[in-house]
Amino acid sequence: MPLLSLMLVLAGAVPQPAAAPGAPAGAHPREARDVLLRRELAQVALAQLQTMDPAWHPAQRDCAGLVRFAYRAAHRRFFPERLARPLWADGRGAPSEFADAETLLTRSFVSLGRDEAALEAVRTGDVLAFRQEQDAGPVFHLMLVVRPEDKAHAPARVVYHPGEQGAAVRTGVLRTLATEAPIEWRPVPQNTAFLGFFRFKEWMP
Repeated sequence: MPLLSLMLVLAGAVPQPAAAPGAPAGAHPREARDVLLRRELAQVALAQLQTMDPAWHPAQRDCAGLVRFAYRAAHRRFFPERLARPLWADGRGAPSEFADAETLLTRSFVSLGRDEAALEAVRTGDVLAFRQEQDAGPVFHLMLVVRPEDKAHAPARVVYHPGEQGAAVRTGVLRTLATEAPIEWRPVPQNTAFLGFFRFKEWMP
C-alpha cells in the first residue's frame, strides 16, 4: 500500500480530541486512550518521511530521537497531562526527558520476544531493536512499528532514522525486512544482532 494511502487509513480513524470516542466501543478508558495514542504516533512517524517536523530538534534526529519525538507528540495531543513528568527513565531509573536507544530499551520498554509469535503480536508504537558490535563498542538501533489495527488494511511497516546527521527518515515493510535486508538487519531469531520486539511499559497489561 502506498504511504499516502496508509496515512489515510490511519488518519480516517483518528477522531478529533473532543470526539475521543473514536476508540473501540466498550473499551476501558485506558485502552481507548492508548488506541488514540497509537494512531497519532503512527501519523507523526509517517509524516517525518515527507518533511521532518521543525519541532524535532536536528541534534536529536536519530533512531531513538524519532521514538522520543513521536511518543511525545502523540501524548501532547491525546494525553497531555502525562507530560507533566518525563516519559522516559535514565540509566539509574530516574525520570528523564532524554534516553538513548539502549536506555529506552532497558528502562522504558519491555521485551515481547524475538520469534514469529512476537512479530505477529506487534502493534503501532512497538519497536524493533538491534545491537551492532563495532570497534568503538556496541551500537543500538531502533525502528518504530506502524500497523493498522485491522491487519487486512495494510502490512506492518517500520519507520526509522538511520542515525547519520542530515539523513532522511526511512520506511519498509516489516516482512520484507525479515527476508530481504542484510542478515545483520533482519528481525529473525537467527540474527544474533536482533534483540527482539519491545513495547512501551505503560502499554503493557
